[in-house]
Formats: sequence, C-alpha cells, structure tokens
Amino acid sequence: MARVLYLTRNGLLEPLGQSQILAYLRALAGDHAISLITREKPEHWTDPKAMSDARAECDQLGISWQPAAFASGPKGIAPATDVAQMVRACRREVLSGRADLIHARSYLPALAARLAKAVSGAPFIFDMRALWPEELIAAGRLRRGSLTHRAIQRIERACLREAAGVVSLTEAAARHLRRAYPAELDGKDIAVIPTCADLDRFCPPQTAVDRPRVYGCVGTILSGWFRTDWLAAVFEAAASRDPSARFEVVTRDDGTAVRQCIDPQARLGSRLNIFARQPHDMPDVIRGHDVSVMFFTDGLSKLGSSPTRLGEALGCGVPVIANDGVGDVASVVRDRAVGVLAAGPSRQQMSAALDALDALMADPALANRCRRAAEDVYALDRGVAAYDRLYRTALAAAGGSSP
Repeated sequence: MARVLYLTRNGLLEPLGQSQILAYLRALAGDHAISLITREKPEHWTDPKAMSDARAECDQLGISWQPAAFASGPKGIAPATDVAQMVRACRREVLSGRADLIHARSYLPALAARLAKAVSGAPFIFDMRALWPEELIAAGRLRRGSLTHRAIQRIERACLREAAGVVSLTEAAARHLRRAYPAELDGKDIAVIPTCADLDRFCPPQTAVDRPRVYGCVGTILSGWFRTDWLAAVFEAAASRDPSARFEVVTRDDGTAVRQCIDPQARLGSRLNIFARQPHDMPDVIRGHDVSVMFFTDGLSKLGSSPTRLGEALGCGVPVIANDGVGDVASVVRDRAVGVLAAGPSRQQMSAALDALDALMADPALANRCRRAAEDVYALDRGVAAYDRLYRTALAAAGGSSP
C-alpha cells in the first residue's frame, strides 16, 4: 500500500474538486493511504455544512483531509505564500511517515513537491493537467519571453526532469512536451489520463423522450477560454431552422451576463434557459439534452485541455458539436463519429455543421456509439487504474515498497 500525499490548490468543495479529485480518490483510497491537502475558496470555507459533509465522507473513505483557505493577495505574493505553506506540509507529512509519495496536481504544487524532495527525499508525480504557461499567455496574463515566463518555464523543465512520473491530459500535449523537452523526458513515460467521468452516474436515460430538440451547453462560458460567438452563432442557426428547438446553458456564470453575451437582441427569448445546478444534479441535466455544444479557443495553449463536459455528455449518450485544436477532442469526435466539428462561426459554416449533425442523429446507433466512446476513453475506472499503476511504478523506481 502506497502512502500518498495529494497536493492541490483546488478546493475539494468546488465542482472540479468533486469530479476530478474526489472521484478518483474514492477508488484509490481502497488500496492506498491518502492524505489530501486542498485550498478552499471563501464561499466554501465559510459553509459549515458543506465542510462537515466533505469531512465526513473523507473520514469514511479513510482519507486524511487537510483543507486550508485559498491564499489571496497581491500578484506573486499569494502564490509564493501558498508554495511555502505546501513545502512545509510536504515535509511534515513525509518526515512523520504519513507519505512516501507526493501527487502534485499542477505546477505550483509540483514546485512545492520538488522543493520538499530536496530535504525529504520523497518522490513526486507531476500531474500537469494542462500547459499552464501557454494558457497564461493566451489569456493575456503573461508575456512570452518575460522574466516571469522564463521562471515558469524553468519550473516546468525542472519538474519534468525530476518527477518520478508525469501525467498529461492529452496525447497532443504529450507530443508537444517531448518535442520541447527531449532531454528531460528521455526514457521517461508520460501517462496520458484525460479528465474522466463517473459513468455509473453519467449514463443514458432509461427511456427515450419525444420532445423538441434541446441544444445544451454545460460549464463556464465567460472564462475567456470559451468561444461565445460560436455558441451564439450555432444557437441562432439552429433556432432559425427549427422553430421548436430549445436551448439550455447550465453554468455558474452570471445568467444576465451570459444572456447578454449570446442573445443580446433577445431573439431566442424564452427558448433560451440559463441556470445553475449542483454537481449531483448534472447527470439528469445532461440526459435532458439532445446535443451538447462546446467551443473552446484553440492553439498551443489548448493542446493540454481535456474538457470534463465531453466525457460526461458522451457517457449520457449525447453527441457533441465542437471545434478542432483543443487537446484530443477533434480526434475523439471524428474517429468515433460521436459528433460534428464546426469549421467557424459564419452562418454558412454553422449551417453545414447542423446539416452534418442532422445526418448523424438519423443513425439509431449514435447513442450507443457515444456511450462506447466514453467507456473506451473517459471511464473513471480507467483513470483510477492508470494512477494506481503510476503510484506503484514511481515508488518502485524510488526504492519504496508497494505490493
């Protein structure tokens, strides 16, 4: 049994913490002793019932959960404070015998794990998630070639070189990393583990429902990573060709701002419904959609992106409309015939995408094909098994013991 310290700046009470952290740890905790250090946002930290419920579940699973408040403050100071606190926590857990291996989720936890390794000797896994420096540049928060950019690149290079294991969300990002860091990754495997979905929960409806077609979009769309102009264009095109079609945006973003962004002239009116739901409600929400729409910015910054919403939609048997250039999305959609790829936001391009969608949805085997794709690519048990292998391999390489 490996004793693993899971280190993340995400909160366990966030939707991401529930779907992409706790979902894996529920299964991994059966074979490994897990300590979990998270950073909880103010709205969750001050919610005693939510904190108590999360604590009770972790206790039941045998997970030692150590939440801390998410550090806020001036740019540069808060992350540095966080890293220093995480280094101390890593040293404490390792030197007290509660951790043989550190699972660092994203860049700053990996930096903390690397610094802790220098004094504790504990190996660490660099779970990259995405290409963070490129995402910061694409968002306008970082200038390529700047002092900060070069510092982050040095962190990336050092963590890749010294990690006992590396995790990428996509094959596309893994190929990029091997080109960018051939020496650091020479002879080192990169485990590709996409953002998985709990397919016991995200499953097709028991019976088909006769209703107008519902175009759904799930998750944040005001983050700067989502192509809201494409979403507006496909909704408008679908509405003009099918007067009975309905549209749903299920998001925690401000509803008024979302409506202003995608339907500023109120052409969709009451046909567009914008609302939020709790994570446990999302399987039923997605089962209420006939198509799931997801358009993200592309380019180098998105090679490492694996949208959680894709695996969840396919698990429910729902095809997608997406775009190229985002991680492995296009290859999954194209190779497995589980959706269509829009070429652009023009009326002609969206009309062509909807024509292709109509032809695809005429295939009675489509829902089953979507489900099979989810099982083959995004099944949670596959991700859990991949992490389990990585833990054991990393410990064995470091001279630790794990059966």
